[in-house]
Amino acid sequence: MTIKEAFSTIMNEQEEIALATSVGEQPNVRIVNFFYDENKKCLFFSTFKGNNKIAEFNANARVAFTTIPKNDTSHVRVRHGLVKQSAQTVYDVADQWIQKIPSYAENIKHAGDMLDLYEVHFTQATVTLGMDTTETIIL
Repeated sequence: MTIKEAFSTIMNEQEEIALATSVGEQPNVRIVNFFYDENKKCLFFSTFKGNNKIAEFNANARVAFTTIPKNDTSHVRVRHGLVKQSAQTVYDVADQWIQKIPSYAENIKHAGDMLDLYEVHFTQATVTLGMDTTETIIL
């Protein structure tokens, strides 16, 4: 498996990221569900309208994240991401969410109108496979 194939596997299998923001030299990290669209080369996540994350994104659109491993230590880390509100809604991407995380259907059903969809754009990522391999790739 190539490192780019490993990137795709991790982004398709892992369901959560630790998303880091920074405003006024104060970092803030939270866990969010996500999916990655390989065609758009973009990570998507949702958040409740009007919460603190959105204020932080508006103050500083630069973010970093790491995927949260499920079964081993392999993960993807991005240091230079840019976040923006998507022109799409959670309803527009519901099939992609539910394909990756079937239980997300309940979130959309019960809270879809209260959620905004966000995109994280990035051009490089560091892929760590176990204890032996770490490589930065250009997407």
